[in-house]
Amino acid sequence: MSGAKQIVAKPMIVGQPALIVVDIQKGSFAPRPPSSRLEFMPDAVERYTRARTVVDAAREAGIPIIFVQEAHRRTMVDFGRELDGSESVHCLEGQSGTDFAVEELGMLEDDYRITKRRYSVFFGTDMEILLKGLGVQTVIMVGGFTDVCVHYSFVDGHQMDYYCRVVEDCVSGSSYRAHDAALEAMEYLQAGARRSAQDMVDAFAAIRQQA
Repeated sequence: MSGAKQIVAKPMIVGQPALIVVDIQKGSFAPRPPSSRLEFMPDAVERYTRARTVVDAAREAGIPIIFVQEAHRRTMVDFGRELDGSESVHCLEGQSGTDFAVEELGMLEDDYRITKRRYSVFFGTDMEILLKGLGVQTVIMVGGFTDVCVHYSFVDGHQMDYYCRVVEDCVSGSSYRAHDAALEAMEYLQAGARRSAQDMVDAFAAIRQQA
C-alpha cells in the first residue's frame, strides 16, 4: 500500500535552547527613511515589540539570549553584492538606527552581542563558537527580515544540525508575500519550526518551573 510519507515534528525545544534576536535595532522602531527601496510590513513595529515578551520570558527562565546587530563600515567596503538587489544603504556604523535596541528590548550590559556584516548570523561571526560553548541544541529566532536575515540564518542553523524554530508573529518581512513564503520555506526544512510568541512564552515558563 502506497501513500504520502507522514512527517513527524520534533519537540518544540530539544535540549538546551537559545533565543537569537536577529537585527531588531534602534531603526526597527523608527519611521522608514525615504531613501528605502523596500516595501515594509506595516505592523513591523508591533511584531518587534511583541518580541520583547519572548525576550523577557527567556530571561526569566535563564535561557541564553543572543542579540545580533547588522552593521556596515561607513566606507561601505563590506556590503559586497548586498546593494545589487532591492536594498539601499542601511545600518552604517555611527548611525543612531544601527545601535542595539537596548531600552526597547530590555538588554543588559552583560548580554551576549554579535555584530554581523552579512545576512546570516553565522556568516563571518563567532555565533557557532558561542552556541557550542553554551551547549545549545535548539535555536529560536525572532527579528527581521523574515525573508532575508532570519531565513538565511535559519538555513545555516539547519545545515549545522541545530533544531531551528522561528517565532512567526515576532518576525517581519520585506513584504507580507515574502514573509509568508519564507515561513513556508523554513517549515519545509524542519516540521514544526513555525511557532507563536505564546508558544514560546509558555515553553519558557515551563522550563523556569522545572529549574
